[in-house]
Amino acid sequence: MSADSALTLVSATRTFDGWLKRYKHRSQVLNCDMVFAIYLPPQADTAAVPVLWWLSGLTCTDENFSQKAGAHRVAAELGIALVCPDTSPRGLELPGEHDSYDFGSGAGFYVNATQAPWNRHYRMYDYVNEELPQLVREHFPVNGREAISGHSMGGHGALVLALRNPGRFTSVSAFAPIVAPSQCPWGEKALAGYLGSDRESWKAYDACELIAQGDSKQALFIDQGDADNFLQEQLKPELLEQACWKHKHPLVLRRQPGYDHSYFFIASFIEEHLRYHAGYLFETHR
Repeated sequence: MSADSALTLVSATRTFDGWLKRYKHRSQVLNCDMVFAIYLPPQADTAAVPVLWWLSGLTCTDENFSQKAGAHRVAAELGIALVCPDTSPRGLELPGEHDSYDFGSGAGFYVNATQAPWNRHYRMYDYVNEELPQLVREHFPVNGREAISGHSMGGHGALVLALRNPGRFTSVSAFAPIVAPSQCPWGEKALAGYLGSDRESWKAYDACELIAQGDSKQALFIDQGDADNFLQEQLKPELLEQACWKHKHPLVLRRQPGYDHSYFFIASFIEEHLRYHAGYLFETHR
């Protein structure tokens, strides 16, 4: 399959001597057309580069991070490609899909749905873990070294993908992640809707539960604003701290005074996260 038949270029924007490109493709996993963004740093013109996957949060698309995080300058300096998937299938018009911001469109929660009608399309775990990475590897100059990060629902996704796939990612970080979706309203709504009422099945998508299972001991690096209006009800970072302490899982969780849940928070610390990942992607942490 050629790149031309697999991908349709939506836009290309020059930034910090690299290129931010958006592509449309037909997803076999999600059974719909999808758009993703990739930032190719200037080093990609002459050599294969490592990748940082960025997973966005509720209501976002592939565009939010690229437009608001201010990550391209540092990614260009370091020579890291940034890949930003969308947050749910698009264009389906399923019953109730657009009724609320925290379920359905823009809220795929990075799970493989098992309940109708969602199970025919809402398989974001497989899309982000398998289908889209294969497409990126086939059509872009990447060298196989990958890190992952994300925000809120996307932070949840980043933690789950890393913990379920030991050794896949060189490093993982998150901004204000949903760490225990089985114990917060956002997560309970999404997991019940996509997976059904059997809470045992939810454990595969709950970072605290995965830490308890102990299959991975990969270090976690997390920033959380202490003025985040979702802190107490939805995010509950103390549950992650407790799980990591109990199971001796390495964790750095920084509470940042005065910061909220917005992209201003992400933009303030994204450079530190990119440099953190670069240390692993380029093996300087050894």
